[in-house]
Amino acid sequence: MRLSKEFDVEAERDDAVERTLKDETLIALFPDTETEIVDKKGDRKTTRTRYRALGREGVATFHFDFLMDGNVRFEKVCDGRIWRELRGAVTFEESGRRTRVRIEMEGNTKPFVPEFTIRQPMNEQLDQMATALRERLERGAA
Repeated sequence: MRLSKEFDVEAERDDAVERTLKDETLIALFPDTETEIVDKKGDRKTTRTRYRALGREGVATFHFDFLMDGNVRFEKVCDGRIWRELRGAVTFEESGRRTRVRIEMEGNTKPFVPEFTIRQPMNEQLDQMATALRERLERGAA
């Protein structure tokens, strides 16, 4: 399954990238959850999120790798019942004084977990992440 969402922000690329590096921005990507940064090593930050999905509570761990070009790669530690692998990227493309931001996720569910059962919740999560990121990136742009 592959999902993506893109939007423009009123910020120069370097400013958008700098704001994305902040811990508060990563935590904001998972609204209405208990999320914390649990590890920082070099260009990698690891978050842990307590959530409720499909009627169950769980904990999700994500690694965010901040690349030299300013883009971000992330991957979920797939130790639960749904995902065999889930990874993604946040990319920034400069367009004058605006920046086009794209969030992409790609993943494969475990056997006996049909993708159609998880597609809608993942689309909702992607929309929430995009809204939260846009707010954080534009907050400092004014």
